[in-house]
Amino acid sequence: MPRARAVLLLLVASTAIAADPSDVSFPVRITVDAARDGDPLPEIWRFFGADEPNYATMTHGRTLIGELGELRPHQVYFRAHNLLTTGDGTAALKWGSTNAYTEDVEGRPIYDWTILDAIFDSYRAGGVRPYAQIGFMPEALSVKPQPYRHHWRVGAAYEEIYTGWAHPPKDFAKWEALVFEWVRHCVDRYGADEVATWYWQTWNEPNIPYWQGTPEEFYKLHDHAIAAVRRALPSARVGGPDVAGDGGGFMDGFLEHCLRGTNFATGERGTPLDFVSFHAKGQPKTVDGHVRMGIREHLRTIDAGFARIARHPELRRTPIVIGESDPEGCAACQGPQLAYRNGTMYSSYTAASFPRKIDLAARHGVNLEGALTWAFEFEDTPFFAGYRSLATNGIDKPVLNVFRMFSRMRGRRLPTTSDGQASLDDMLARGVRGRPDVGILASRDDTGVRLLVWHYHDDDVPGPAADLTIEVRGWTGEATAPAHFRIDESHSNAFAAWKQMGSPQPPSAEEHAELRRRCGLEPAAPPAVAVDGTVLTASFTLPRAGVSLLEWPSPETSR
Repeated sequence: MPRARAVLLLLVASTAIAADPSDVSFPVRITVDAARDGDPLPEIWRFFGADEPNYATMTHGRTLIGELGELRPHQVYFRAHNLLTTGDGTAALKWGSTNAYTEDVEGRPIYDWTILDAIFDSYRAGGVRPYAQIGFMPEALSVKPQPYRHHWRVGAAYEEIYTGWAHPPKDFAKWEALVFEWVRHCVDRYGADEVATWYWQTWNEPNIPYWQGTPEEFYKLHDHAIAAVRRALPSARVGGPDVAGDGGGFMDGFLEHCLRGTNFATGERGTPLDFVSFHAKGQPKTVDGHVRMGIREHLRTIDAGFARIARHPELRRTPIVIGESDPEGCAACQGPQLAYRNGTMYSSYTAASFPRKIDLAARHGVNLEGALTWAFEFEDTPFFAGYRSLATNGIDKPVLNVFRMFSRMRGRRLPTTSDGQASLDDMLARGVRGRPDVGILASRDDTGVRLLVWHYHDDDVPGPAADLTIEVRGWTGEATAPAHFRIDESHSNAFAAWKQMGSPQPPSAEEHAELRRRCGLEPAAPPAVAVDGTVLTASFTLPRAGVSLLEWPSPETSR
């Protein structure tokens, strides 16, 4: 080999070795057809929940409930465990209580709605409505009441939580009476028209040890609860069963019972089913020292759940709520595979996954009404402690800003293409393990056109930015730069700001105020914009794990 050529090859090789691949961007071309409306964009993001109901009445919990309510006043729903669990209302990990039902020495029911009222009052004061989970079993009604109160902590065996609250009632008539009195009380307190807008469903994940009875005993529990709800309020919206995963054979049995079985409470055929609910979770893990997300497993479960429901022609148009839909299963757990939760991995995952849930529903021809994010906040814990939450000690995490972006996406979905976007089939088969997923969701209504763009990869490691060229076709306005909001390491990211402070535990009053200032949705530099005829072109760079929202007001766009 000639010496000059060898030197040249050596220089090229050494340059390649020295270069940081995260410094080399790649082009992505996106098109949006602003002249052709698609279907109405379903606002499936409006659902949230948590194991610990009592946090909603505490300082930071009330603040966060209010922030959720601001996203879409009186159209956001909150689902919580332990609404009927016995106790004094003290919150703890994977625990909560209301003491709604006790008995006197002769076994007569005593109803006390004080704590429950405080929880639902907090929701309503913040513009949020209940997705009322009917459970768990009061100590005085449980067939196996002892042990009852668990004291689970991070690192303890998960099985330790399944105590007396998880068992069937010793008296189904008393169970039905409890639910009836609860719903009747809610009607008296909040009004029939208001309560008719809520969701009512029995228990949680009865196909795993959250339910310590048989499937048939659950059908009986559910039938008596639903009969009680409808007896107190005939117009109430009832459904279920919020199974873990797609529910498998348990879900098949439940749906068959509700559609054609004999109702244990009424003796009639079937049980009212105004909505159907199941859960779906991803499976993150650590690979070579970093987190690798499991969006493939998450979407596969949703795919299977929709397919299972779609087998029943009677349910084709019945609303579906994915009653927990998250990157993994345990909000109160911690561990290296869960290190994604504080930063932009969680926000970019959320941005990338929600449009795919809508696409899967369209593929199966089912009616997806909601996908509930099982994340709230944990009181009296360290800042950014690693729990799956939307905020920490009153400081919003980047993921909450994705929901603020979602809340601005209104009207009809616009047709889009992106040569950097992973196909739905690829994500179901492989997740996002090779090329990144640089995708777009676009909408328009009378107020304007909005584009939500994300740059997602399963692996939480540095990577190159995407140089975006977005063509908005059917444009009739001027070359006006849009409002631009961004979530990345420098925008809408209180976690990054906290780390730059040195990760103080706790932050000083001044630091806390600065974090509050940085935790909302922040603007970024507007993209470069040009117009050629009826095509507007916007260009900007989107870093890995970044999410951008572009907004053009209606005077600049029309058919």
